[in-house]
Formats: sequence, C-alpha cells, structure tokens
Amino acid sequence: MNGILPLWKEKGMTSHDCVFKLRKILGTKKVGHTGTLDPNVEGVLPICIGQATKVAEYVTDSGKEYVAVVSIGKSTETEDADGEVVASDLSEKKFSRAQLEQVLQQLTGDIKQIPPMYSAVKVNGRKLYEYARKGIEVERPSRTVSIHELELLDSAELYEGEEITFRIRIACGKGTYIRTLAVQIGELLGYPAHMAALIRTASGTYKQPDCRTLDEVRELQEEGRISTIMRPMEDALTNFISVEIEDDMYDKVLNGQVLPEHPLLEDGQPIVFVKEDKAIAIYRRHPTKPGLMKPEKMFPRNR
Repeated sequence: MNGILPLWKEKGMTSHDCVFKLRKILGTKKVGHTGTLDPNVEGVLPICIGQATKVAEYVTDSGKEYVAVVSIGKSTETEDADGEVVASDLSEKKFSRAQLEQVLQQLTGDIKQIPPMYSAVKVNGRKLYEYARKGIEVERPSRTVSIHELELLDSAELYEGEEITFRIRIACGKGTYIRTLAVQIGELLGYPAHMAALIRTASGTYKQPDCRTLDEVRELQEEGRISTIMRPMEDALTNFISVEIEDDMYDKVLNGQVLPEHPLLEDGQPIVFVKEDKAIAIYRRHPTKPGLMKPEKMFPRNR
C-alpha cells in the first residue's frame, strides 16, 4: 500500500494518535503524518503510507490554510483557549472593520514571530514546552514566516464589547503559529488576545472535501474500497519541475548516479524524473560539485 490518505483529524487526538490508529486499521507500519495538529485543532492532515513516507517532508513544507477565531480581551499562557489567563482587559472596546482590516494587512507578507513557550520548537536541545511545564522562561529566537493571505470572514462593520471575537482565514507558509498570529493581532489593536478556535482547511493540494475521518477510513478498509480515497505520492511533488526521463538516462537515474545538471534545474529547487507518470527519483544541485546534480530521493521501480 503506497500513497497519500487525506485524513480529517478530529478534536481530542494528537497527530501521533492518528498514525497509531491507522497502522492498526491498514495493517502496515509505514505510516507518517505531514505536520502536527494540536489535540484541540481539527482539520486536514495528509497521511503518507508505504513509499509515500519518503515525500512526507514536501507535504509538510507546502502551504497551509486555516480558519481561526480570534478573541480580544484576554491572553493565555499557551496563546490558545486551553491555557491559563495571564492578562485581561475587560474594558469596553470599539473598533471598525476598516481598522481591523488595516491590522490584518500589516500582518500579511513576511513577518517575524516568536514561537510560543508551549511549542515543540527546540532551544538548547530541549523543546520549549518542556521548559514551560517547569515554569522556566527561556529566550526564543524570532523567525520569519510567510502570511500569503489574511482575510476577515465576518461581515460586521463595527466590533464592540468587553470581549470581541471574529473569524479570519489564513493562507500561510511553513512554521507559522496561528495562535501567535492571534496575539499579534491583539497587540496591534492594543489589547491582550488569544486564539479561541482553529480548523485547518487545507494542506498543500489537499482540502477539506478530500478528507475522511478515521471511522470512515476503517469502514472503507473493511469494505475493500480504501484505494478509492488514496492519492498517488506524486501529488506531493506537483510544485516541482517534472521531467519525463529519456531511455538513455533511465538506468543512471534508477541507480542514483551523480549526473550533469539538467537544463531545467533551478537553484534550491529539486527536479523530479518520472517514467509513465511515476516518480523515479528527485534530484538537486550538487552542494560541492559545480555543474552536477545528485539524488535526494529514490523510489522503487515496482511500487
């Protein structure tokens, strides 16, 4: 069994829980997820199975889309609704749609974020949440993340009250913390804030309508129809240049030889060699030998 299964992760489970359950349902150990979703978050979680586990990193690195509820008035230690409140401003607030959209515009593009203390980012070899659970605050390096689109989904023209909530759609790149983004929105508005709810609606080319829940996957497997929802692993490679391999190059690529650079190879980007629409190998520019390229991933011929 090789391919990508678009799973809809339900609330209450970790991404690892999903992998564990799918190994039992599908009867295979080669199962891997493509980007952690917190237990309180539901949404699109593509699962790589069999040889497709080799391309999991490309799905993980692809763009994501979310719908989040931002709450203005309180901030929490985890930056979401699960954490203890650490700051509160319940004064009467009022801001217009235009003011809010201006704030969202300021946070669109490449922005700086400081990862939350309750996250899996490592500092000095330890995950930040390990420090946080012991009450230790450590300095976290900022990182640049890409916010491609930031859209206000509610239709109100005026937002007012002691606590204000609104929905936003976020299309973003790898490494973006949506709960941190909610805090940043609050900072620009001048109030404490947190992320009240989150749904991941897309991961790479996979969207909500493509997905099935664990119960649906179990039912399809029992009926022998699991192949109807499996997607080819080539789906994960659609953002890369793909080249049909010529016969005189086939054995060389199949054996993973270092080769002269292909004319279509771009700096920093891989090239995918395919035969009859099946990926054979992924090559990148050689890091130390100018004018040459080397294999990054190899795929069996008989998959």
